[in-house]
Amino acid sequence: MKIAIISFPGNNCEVESMRAIKRVGMEPVFHKWNDDIENLKDIDGYFLPGGFSYEDRGRAGMISARDPIMDFLREEATKGKVIIGNCNGAQILVESGLIPNADGLQMSLARNASGEKSLGFLGEWIWVTPTCDATCCATSNWTGAMHMPIAHGEGRFTTKDPSVWQTLKDNNQIAFSYCDETGDVIDSPNGSEFSAAGVCNPEGNVVALMPHPERTENGGPYFVSMKQWIDSHPPKNESSVSKPACRQAGNNNSQSVSVSKKEPEETEIFIDTIIVNNEERTVEKAAQRLIPHLKLKQLRYKAVSDVAAYLSHIANFNPNKERAFIRRGEVCTEWDADDKREVEVDSVLREVNLLRTDEPSSGTSVCYACSGVSEEEVLKGDVLEIFGNPHASLLQIL
Repeated sequence: MKIAIISFPGNNCEVESMRAIKRVGMEPVFHKWNDDIENLKDIDGYFLPGGFSYEDRGRAGMISARDPIMDFLREEATKGKVIIGNCNGAQILVESGLIPNADGLQMSLARNASGEKSLGFLGEWIWVTPTCDATCCATSNWTGAMHMPIAHGEGRFTTKDPSVWQTLKDNNQIAFSYCDETGDVIDSPNGSEFSAAGVCNPEGNVVALMPHPERTENGGPYFVSMKQWIDSHPPKNESSVSKPACRQAGNNNSQSVSVSKKEPEETEIFIDTIIVNNEERTVEKAAQRLIPHLKLKQLRYKAVSDVAAYLSHIANFNPNKERAFIRRGEVCTEWDADDKREVEVDSVLREVNLLRTDEPSSGTSVCYACSGVSEEEVLKGDVLEIFGNPHASLLQIL
């Protein structure tokens, strides 16, 4: 039984994933994201490992979810092939729309939070228990509490559509929940709604789990269940779709979307990076798959009352690698860090400017200044979903 480990640039859990799969009698097959998919013709299942694919640029899993190989995996899922994603793999499956229902971007694995308080990166040992029927999910055919680590900054299952959770409950798709050592469900360590640690699709063959059973021998039953499922669920010979079901992002959401306009604050700071901004370039490349002529400038945004005081702190502004621009109404200036004064310049903003504020807010937002495009081109659902997951952030026209 062959299981392909799909490795994207930045993943770092391939070795332990291969070891866990081999330990239960399956054969791991390493496959890079850009290898020939012909190499996958005899594969029985797929595993998307943890790590930081594309350095979590934009947000965790967003870039990988729009990689061409995901169109192939989407077709494999419709044949009934098992596709498991742990941690970053789970983030990719959610961002691709394969989780929860292969019907567009319905959820987010958002930043860890407790109410309005951001929790940052969490690395600790927790307990997980199956909370769906054993027959409903490819990896849930075991009982009790499993002790395993979590290691993520964005692992909070959340959605702004309440009907999604109701559907997941009705369909037994909340496959795993955080629990105590006796197996009783408890509040999640990362703020995940309904204590969800893992979710499966309605058919049960696609699973997104945030904790890491592959990092411990305790996780053996999780992979045994995967093997048993493959044994008892032979795939269909043909995909149930005749072509990829998405436009790069797991759906066909190319309709215009209404985005509110943010009223300008009295004093606003935009911080640009002098050195190469890899996140800016990668997000631009992702957007260019839909709008080839788009050019992107990514800026940090902050509304302030005292420009000099804010820019004096190295945590806010590093003059060795950044430039700071200040906007007051129609007037734009650049901060001269040597003379501690403002010099009037042309605006750093472009034809279309989107402001992304994550929820809960960190206090600083991201401005995507787009040139070479019209507002009509940018305000399409699938384009906007590159700049921000609507279930975890607010996008506004600036």
